[in-house]
Amino acid sequence: MRMRILSEQFITDDKGNRSGVVFSIEDYEKIRQELEELECIRAYDAAKASGDEIIPLDQAIREIEEARK
Repeated sequence: MRMRILSEQFITDDKGNRSGVVFSIEDYEKIRQELEELECIRAYDAAKASGDEIIPLDQAIREIEEARK
């Protein structure tokens, strides 16, 4: 996996304190995709740690559809 340096620019206030950051659209999309992937990983880890019964997706969909009737 090749790491890429982000090209960010900082927004500063009158005292030089950083108050914001500007990324290119490409960098923003990459960050957003990485955050979505991290969210999925965290959800998976939480599900594994819960100890709940694991059922196949198709079974879960059938049960949800039956409950809606």
